[in-house]
Amino acid sequence: MPEIGLIQMRCSQDPSENLDNAIALIREAAAQGAQIICLQELFKTVYFCQEENHKYFQYAEPIPGPTTERLSALAKELQVVIVASLFERRAAGLYHNTAAVIDADGSLLGIYRKMHIPDDPLFYEKFYFTPGDLGFRSWQTKYARVGVLICWDQWYPEAARLTALRGAEVIFYPTAIGWHPSEKAEFGERQHSSWETVQRGHAIANGCYVAVPNRVGHEAPAGGDGLEFWGRSFIADPAGQILSRAGGEKPEIVLASIDLKALDTQRTHWPFLRDRRIEAYAELTKRFID
Repeated sequence: MPEIGLIQMRCSQDPSENLDNAIALIREAAAQGAQIICLQELFKTVYFCQEENHKYFQYAEPIPGPTTERLSALAKELQVVIVASLFERRAAGLYHNTAAVIDADGSLLGIYRKMHIPDDPLFYEKFYFTPGDLGFRSWQTKYARVGVLICWDQWYPEAARLTALRGAEVIFYPTAIGWHPSEKAEFGERQHSSWETVQRGHAIANGCYVAVPNRVGHEAPAGGDGLEFWGRSFIADPAGQILSRAGGEKPEIVLASIDLKALDTQRTHWPFLRDRRIEAYAELTKRFID
């Protein structure tokens, strides 16, 4: 059975330091048996989207590029699959929030560009990222067929469904989500519960594994109260049951073995894909039905 590893990190203002830290944690996860390893959203940097500032475009890089080349060499050395979320510079003035999927032989299988881009207080991603234009995808890696969605995508059942219909056995959600410190006491646990519940629901509705690495720690690159990232990275099985979960206070590696045969068992006993009424869903392409 393949072993999934999630990397839950704190991030500093130094991208090189963050990359070195991520590589060390990947090595540690591989030493513990992980074969498919996913990093959190934008793992090389602090979550700079807390403000709209042109200086942060310097963090962007091409894919393939220096980071994917370094991670490809690492994947080949360790014989692991690596999913890495990066700030992609596609062209002058054209940037994406992108996940690279690197197979265990070091080859870059492909990329996924984040489709749903938020614009909320301290989550000003529309200033930086063009919505993805590659659609929803999956890739056959050495160990399993994987799909990737990124953070805000995790709230949309359509994204999970289309990724599963592309054959994904595991959907990874690299994430950067946290509390506004002033709201934590009143809304914190409710917000966290909603976040975890909706993703466990995607696992159930699609009969696949869901794996969610989130960052941890307090970050305030724009000053002010900043954001308290809540960690709690987790892996859920096709019945939505939590196999492994990190805490909310420190960097951790989350590990779980996955049984790919369980997908067929789940889908034959709960045959949601069989009973879909696809001829009745055309109106999903409308923004709203008056």
